Amino acid sequence: MKSGIGRTAVFFFVLSIFFGSLSWNFKVEADELYKEFQPNESSRRRESIEWTIIYMFNTNDLTKPRALLIGDSICNAYQSTVREELEGKVNITYWAGSKCVTDPQYFEELNMVLSGNRYDVITFNNGLHSLSSDRHEWEVAYRQAVLFIREKAPEAKLLLVTSTPTENSQNSAVSKALGDYTKKVADEFALDVIDLYQVIDEDEDKQPWSDGVHFKQPFVRLLGQTIADAVLTSLD
Repeated sequence: MKSGIGRTAVFFFVLSIFFGSLSWNFKVEADELYKEFQPNESSRRRESIEWTIIYMFNTNDLTKPRALLIGDSICNAYQSTVREELEGKVNITYWAGSKCVTDPQYFEELNMVLSGNRYDVITFNNGLHSLSSDRHEWEVAYRQAVLFIREKAPEAKLLLVTSTPTENSQNSAVSKALGDYTKKVADEFALDVIDLYQVIDEDEDKQPWSDGVHFKQPFVRLLGQTIADAVLTSLD
């Protein structure tokens, strides 16, 4: 009788190890999913200073939907307006950084941010720090990033965000071209676009910049309100 109990205990012990190992393997595979989407090579040279900012607001509030804003210094500027506009309605996480989607570490950082919360809406932008990147490499990496976000956070509504114009007309033309590709990817996957390039370009004030790239405060608020409105609309 004791030997039977012993064999049963050993059986369940082995079974628990098996399922524990299986669970661990699934976790590792999920954590490394980004490697399946990350481009293998990049010719882009990093900027002399690369930076990343991540903020998660109201982290313990699970009663409201959460939106993730992804972008660069333009996003870093308008995120406060988005939070103000959506206060009490939607909690915000934002990730702003300088890395181009072709950077070898971009997908790893993206994976970390996506793993930090469950998101109901994700606004995704990458472009102004990619103006000098190889266009083909950027297009491949951008599309792969969209695919990865959809795979990693399938429950989230994904909105693609175009980059803004610059005072330098040549750089502005490149930004517009990247935005055109953003719209092409959006059409391919039936995603909505937040066209921040058009928001600035159509305004009557032809000098909206504070330094040629970043914007005067009224335009920062305009961009933030545009993002906030799109987030709310996507949750309807």
